[in-house]
Amino acid sequence: MKIHLGCGQRYIPGFVHVDGLSYPHVDHIGSATDLSWIKDDTAELIYASHILEHFPRAETMGVLREWRRVLQPGGCLRLAVPDFAACAKLYYEQGLENGLSGLVGLICGGQRDAYDFHHMIFDRPLLTRLLLESGFRDVRPWDWRRTEHAAIDDFSQAYLPHMDKEKGQHMSLNLEAIK
Repeated sequence: MKIHLGCGQRYIPGFVHVDGLSYPHVDHIGSATDLSWIKDDTAELIYASHILEHFPRAETMGVLREWRRVLQPGGCLRLAVPDFAACAKLYYEQGLENGLSGLVGLICGGQRDAYDFHHMIFDRPLLTRLLLESGFRDVRPWDWRRTEHAAIDDFSQAYLPHMDKEKGQHMSLNLEAIK
């Protein structure tokens, strides 16, 4: 089983899609914090792109442990979150430009619905530590170009300027970890 948590409007063939909102392809409508409908040790892959930052920081460890619970031994958690280090660097170099630039969305969320607010920020050292402390191992970066879902343009491929994947700054921290 491969699970796509917080899938939104994006559909990846072969995945079980989970989201808090109802879209035609969503297999389970509900919170990604409670996967009690999935048995322990059953998923080979959990893909969670730009969803972990939507939970309050006091819940982060519990969320990671719940996701680890459903992964089979050797299973992979593939995460993407806004890269706060990249955001800070770009802010230092350019500021906020028009005040509604992509930086604001990366840090605060898009704020288009009740779920689209960010509660947490991550950089590589912090997210690595949290993954290790929640029981994962072998934390490493992953390249969106080398995945089975590379053709799905989601926030793991976030660049500023927007969509400039050749010359822009990659704004997503993409880490995966093994159970």
